[in-house]
Amino acid sequence: MPSAEILAPTDIQGLERAIVASVAPQRVVEIAGWLVPLDDGSIGRAKSAAPLTHAADPDAIADIEQIYQAARLPPAFRLAEVPGLSAVRDALLARGYAPHTPTIMKLGTAAGLAALSEEPAELMDAPDAAWIAAFTGEGFDPQEGAQRARNLTRAPDVRFAAIRQGERTVAVGVGSFNGGWVGVHGMRTAPEARRRGHASRILAAIGAAALARGLERAALQVKEDNPARSLYRAAGFSSAWRYQYWAKP
Repeated sequence: MPSAEILAPTDIQGLERAIVASVAPQRVVEIAGWLVPLDDGSIGRAKSAAPLTHAADPDAIADIEQIYQAARLPPAFRLAEVPGLSAVRDALLARGYAPHTPTIMKLGTAAGLAALSEEPAELMDAPDAAWIAAFTGEGFDPQEGAQRARNLTRAPDVRFAAIRQGERTVAVGVGSFNGGWVGVHGMRTAPEARRRGHASRILAAIGAAALARGLERAALQVKEDNPARSLYRAAGFSSAWRYQYWAKP
């Protein structure tokens, strides 16, 4: 899969648009080459401004801050750690922002996902009560989970994957399909059901759904300290760049 250095600028722009669309913020403003999503939920990507290019300048920062302030939301930014955004990072530091939550952007293929399991998970057009229970269940923050489920449900062209054990759902995930990319989101498995291949089955179902739509490129974001990164490597994903969120302490 191409690394960040050989992704065309139009690919990066399309990917950034797909990322924001997949988390369905309440409103999105576009200004001077930046996407400014406005949302009062818990998904960082749905409430942090991101440049559509990896060669942006900091001129728009003040205007972006005013947009957030007018919406009564704290200004926040999401920046890839690439040389072309160094001036933006320096400007944010000078304005009192600090980076947090290092996250890896990983790129792969739908075929790599589909190949993870010959027994893909069930897919649904909308989450049912059992899916929501698994997404907000033991080991997860129920309020945060409910907010994320709200955003994911209203995003365009998404499918909800589930692994059932009897009447109970023990593992879930979400695939989004837009902008020429398949995105993977919301991967969660009940603590007692882990290490049984459920995540591989969910990813395989999402990959198969992408191939059925004619989509080949896949992307996901995973926190730097998340042990699930090994699973994504098995699917052929590679790290494209690291990004961090920027906020005022």
